[in-house]
Amino acid sequence: MEEIKKIIKEIFYFIDSDIRVEFLIEEDKILFIDIKMKEPQVLIGEKGQTLIEIEKILKIVARKKTEKPIFLNLDINGYKRRKADYLKDIAQEAADEVFITGVEKKFPPMSAFERRIIHTTLSERKNIITESSGEGEERRVVVRKESF
Repeated sequence: MEEIKKIIKEIFYFIDSDIRVEFLIEEDKILFIDIKMKEPQVLIGEKGQTLIEIEKILKIVARKKTEKPIFLNLDINGYKRRKADYLKDIAQEAADEVFITGVEKKFPPMSAFERRIIHTTLSERKNIITESSGEGEERRVVVRKESF
């Protein structure tokens, strides 16, 4: 794990020497990487797409070095955390609306990361069902009232 941390720090140092990299290891398998920088949008990209791609590259590098399954979670200036909080809020609002009106709610197309947050957030809700529909970039979450 220390070798992976060193490589990741070097990668980000080459991008910008002012970047701060912090690590948190959970259960010896998940490495949380928190990046702090002045101009985060450069590495976040439109709708977080650059962030997702950087995370994929880091996963490939880490797996090649360790030859073991390792999971990385990269966040830049709290972007993913804030996005997750926002998605949890709109998921609860949608579930409330569906429960009251009985009319299903279709979210706009979302990434797998975003869909997972919606599904997980509403998984404990009684009388509410979530499912994904569509293919590829058109994949979205649908929230509906459970029928008895």
